Amino acid sequence: MSSSVEASEDNEELRKPFLHTGSWYKMRSRQSSLTGMSSSARILSDGSVSILLCVLIVSLGPIHFGFTLGYSSPTEDEIISDLRLSVSQYSIFGSLANVGAMVGSIASGQIAEYIGRKGSLMIAAIPSVLGWVVIATANDSSFLYLGRLLGGFGVGVISYTVPVYIAEIAPQDSRGRLGSLYQLSITTGTMLAYLFGIFVDWRLLAVIGALPCLLLIPGLFFIPESPRWLAKMGLMDDFEASLQVLRGFETDISVEVNDIKISVSSANKRTAISFALLRRKRYWFPLMVGIGLLGLQQLCGINGVLFYSTTIFENAGISDSKLATFLLGAIQVAATAVSTWLMDRAGRRILLMVSSWSMTVCLIVVAAAFYVQSSVSEDSNWYHVMAILSLVGLVAFIIAFSLGMGAIPWLIMSEILPIGIKGLAGSVATLVSWLLSFGITMTVNLLLDWSSGGTFTIFATMSALIVVFVTLFVPETKGRTLEEIQTSFR
Repeated sequence: MSSSVEASEDNEELRKPFLHTGSWYKMRSRQSSLTGMSSSARILSDGSVSILLCVLIVSLGPIHFGFTLGYSSPTEDEIISDLRLSVSQYSIFGSLANVGAMVGSIASGQIAEYIGRKGSLMIAAIPSVLGWVVIATANDSSFLYLGRLLGGFGVGVISYTVPVYIAEIAPQDSRGRLGSLYQLSITTGTMLAYLFGIFVDWRLLAVIGALPCLLLIPGLFFIPESPRWLAKMGLMDDFEASLQVLRGFETDISVEVNDIKISVSSANKRTAISFALLRRKRYWFPLMVGIGLLGLQQLCGINGVLFYSTTIFENAGISDSKLATFLLGAIQVAATAVSTWLMDRAGRRILLMVSSWSMTVCLIVVAAAFYVQSSVSEDSNWYHVMAILSLVGLVAFIIAFSLGMGAIPWLIMSEILPIGIKGLAGSVATLVSWLLSFGITMTVNLLLDWSSGGTFTIFATMSALIVVFVTLFVPETKGRTLEEIQTSFR
């Protein structure tokens, strides 16, 4: 009887500092302390369910991310016709999402450090919704551009904050699996943009694009803040309460609490973080790995393919290019789901190696198909054979990318950056990613007009460089706590 009373008192102490995380958790903790707890309450008190709920809610952000990427592909012809834009003007529209994302990425690290991961996502969601509304009501290119910039800003903040939040709340044995849900959500958003783009016009498609962030805003009130951020800010009572909810009220968290306290003890929130710190190997090496992976992820041409896949299929002679684009998106979702299952089994390095090797081979096949196609008549059998081969090669490229290079660079970036410089270094790595993405999406239409075969030859070369980079520099992070990973760089 006495142990039951003590447990009840302990749970009561846990609930007091946790009121700020939302009434849902307050209600759940009260249910858990009752002797006659119902079966549904027992399920809710399990930490794995809490973490999964948190991940599903914040994954609405990357769904908006993916929808933004996919939006420009099925809408190109309609928007050009309705607003009388040139191809170059539409290329500007497509690439402005990257410009907005660059601005968002510059601010993302500092926003996430000063007001928390949840506050950062709230700041991302509001301009994202406004951006879609502006696009849906646009009557000229200027409003179209403004809406794209606003949505891109939200994407930039989301692209840093969501992987970091997931990595900081996930247990070490499931961090890879949960972290890869970020990329799965992006691919799902892209596929939905392709799917709805077949049936609705571009204005209604923009309205649909606003829905994920409209759902994210209220959802943020029902999830806890990152315990590691709370610890870094010195909010120790809130930190322990948040971690207890995430791990389950019956779980002993004392060892993990001590590990996190030791890790953040040297990172005082009042300490000025500057670029001078990046001269130390324990800081510049993980930053270099993060920048290298995120940069090469863009240079292999993935966003160029996703932004303008409909145009690429039209160039390849595919009659129903919108349907082919949707099927490409659906295959990407399926391949990313497989990657999610493999992440904590095979490990990060082996998946990156398999992914990058396969991407290189696929892009060489696509380049060769376009070279042959450009040298034969459109009425010849070879022309149609090469069209099918280029389609198969692109599908295989998307599958190969999704198996490793899609999710792992963002996951590793969130795992290896030390907590003391995570805001600054994460902003730099994310900025480089979006800067290169802007360059690719801005020039891919021009490159395709120049030479489809030459364009994919360039992308194949970049994919081959990924193999070299992973072999030389990328560490394995599977099965290690964030504190162990970051300590290893010392």
